This record gives sequence, structure tokens and C-alpha cells, in this order.
Amino acid sequence: MTQQPARGRPTSRPRRPIGGQAAHRPVQSTPVTTRLADIAAQAGVSEATVSRVLNGKPGVAATTRQSVLAALDVLGYERPVRLRQRSEGLVGLITPELENPIFPALAQVIGQALTRQGYTPVLATQTPGGSTEDELTEMLVDRGVAGIIYVSGLHADTNADMQRYERLRAQGVPFVLVDGFSPKVQAPFISPDDRAAMNLAVTHLASLGHTRIGLALGPKRFVPVQRKIEGFVRAVQDLLGLPADQIETELIQHSLYTLEGGQAAALALIERDCTAVVCASDMMALGAIRAARQRGLDVPKDVSVVGFDDSPLIAFTDPPLTTVRKPVPAMGQAAVRTLLEEIGGTPAPHSEFVFMPELVVRGSTASAPQGRRRD
Repeated sequence: MTQQPARGRPTSRPRRPIGGQAAHRPVQSTPVTTRLADIAAQAGVSEATVSRVLNGKPGVAATTRQSVLAALDVLGYERPVRLRQRSEGLVGLITPELENPIFPALAQVIGQALTRQGYTPVLATQTPGGSTEDELTEMLVDRGVAGIIYVSGLHADTNADMQRYERLRAQGVPFVLVDGFSPKVQAPFISPDDRAAMNLAVTHLASLGHTRIGLALGPKRFVPVQRKIEGFVRAVQDLLGLPADQIETELIQHSLYTLEGGQAAALALIERDCTAVVCASDMMALGAIRAARQRGLDVPKDVSVVGFDDSPLIAFTDPPLTTVRKPVPAMGQAAVRTLLEEIGGTPAPHSEFVFMPELVVRGSTASAPQGRRRD
């Protein structure tokens, strides 16, 4: 991309890499004290602050960072690649694997919303054994994207290092985080109300007379999983009067967010006499239906199954799946609006925007089996 001359800087003056480096090498590889002193004097800041800006370190105010970058331009020094002007046309979208149909659906909503605003989405997908989120982020930053939207990324993993997002912010790249939350990251978050989703599912099944309702979901370290557990436990306590410790030991089964994971979790819950299974994704719910049939049970006559997402085509399964619909269109459009506000310099509050799901009743739930119903 051609570097545009900054206002107020003579265009005829060639820019120099700091310390006489080759132009393609990063600035921080051979720092020179005299050059840092020149930049610091021009910007009116300390040499330490200049160093932090050039190396992409957090803890520098946006106005100070801009002053340092302007000093680079005025003195004719070349900016590091990651600190050059962002492209106005590209927006990165990083998603998990696309086997779960909810991710392509969300990517489509986001892509269409960006296109309507004149931006080109750049989809970067994580695959097992492929590029990591950090590698995809570096690739997008190197291509000069104007901003990045993360879907179900490391921000949802309580074991992950959240400093990666602060480092990204220090490079001046706006971003929005979808499906997950961390108080350690100063950014806009877009989430469904996972607790309310579980309340909807449990209330529906309890109204059908089910008293042994199980929950199949992913690893506990993920924020959406923790929130679903909280909502499920509270709903079962309120509606069925079971103690929290019994719910957590007997009625909750962790597995993988796959069809096979749902099958394994549902088999364990059915063996504990559950007549209904709430699943944390539609893919897991399809696995739960397979598990019931593997045991010679009918869905929904013997076992009721509820999914989560309302993925495309899920209404055409056998039986059509009762599920809690994630508000994908609203979430995707909100993510784009929020990112564009960040790019435009009028950022939305760095807090979480939570969207309400809705229950979609189809053919995979029915009254509890005779003799196992609530009086």
C-alpha cells in the first residue's frame, strides 16, 4: 500500500528508517538513542514513551501515541509496518472452525453488514492444527485492516492471556469481541444472554412434566459455558427445588461442542435417568438424539432434547429440533455498528451488549414419560 504524506510534512523529504536500518526491517530491531531523543523532543514526551509506542506496548494514551507518530512523519522517519495508516476498506473477521453452521451464519450477517457500509470482510478461520488466533491476527494487521471482529475467540477462554488484546489496542487496531467476556479487556463485547437461554429451556421442559433435566455442554473454562451453568442451576432450583450440589454432580455433563461430544454427554445423562437433555449447541443436540436412539429410546416420546443456536436447516432434522434461538442477525449487525464507531473515532462504551434469545418449540420435546412426570 502506498504511504500517503502526512499534513504539514514536506513531501520531497525522503523518510529514513530509524538508525539507518534497511526500510523493510522493524524499527525496534536496532534502536538508536540519538534518534529516540530527536523524536521525543519533537513530540514533547520522554524517550521511554517513544520506545513504548514504537514497540507497540500498552499504557500510552491515544493522543500521546498520535503525537509520537506525527513526530516520526515530521522528522522523515519511516513508521514501523504495524503503525502505518490502516486500510479504510478491509475488516478482519476471525471465527472458529466452520463445521458448526452457526458460525457461517454469523459470518454471513457480519459480511453483509460490512459490505453495505462499503467495507470488504476478510474471513480468517481457525482450524485444528492450522493457524492460531494470534497468527491470524498478525496476518490481518500486516494487511492493514481497519479493524477486527473476533467470534468465540480466546476472549471467551478464562485460561487465556488477555494481554494479547491490550497489545493489539496499543497498535491502534480497533476490535470487537463476540460471544465471551473478560473484565480484563477494554473493548466492546457482543453476547447472547446465556443464563436466560437456560431458563427458557428448563421452564419449557418443566412445564411438560420433566423432573430429571440434564445439561450437556462444553469445557467449563469458557465464559458462555459458565453462564449457562449458572442459568441452568438457578432455573432447576427455582422450578424443581433441587439443591445446587445435586444439580452440578448429577445433571451437568461436560464434553466437546461436536455431534460426537453431544452423543457422549447425553449417554451419560440418560444413564442417570434424565428424561430431557438441554444442549449448548444444535450440533450437540443432534448427538443427543443419536444417543437416545442408540439406547433404543424414542425422541421425544422417551427423551426430550433442546438445542441452542437455531442453526440453518435445523428445523428440517428428524425430529425437527426444539431449540433456543441465538439472536444472530441482531448480534452480527451490532458487532459491525460498534466496530465502525470505533474506527470512526466515536467508540461505543467498552462494556458488554447482551441480546435476548428466544425459545423455538418444534418436534423434539414432549411430555415426560408416564410414571416419571411431576405431579
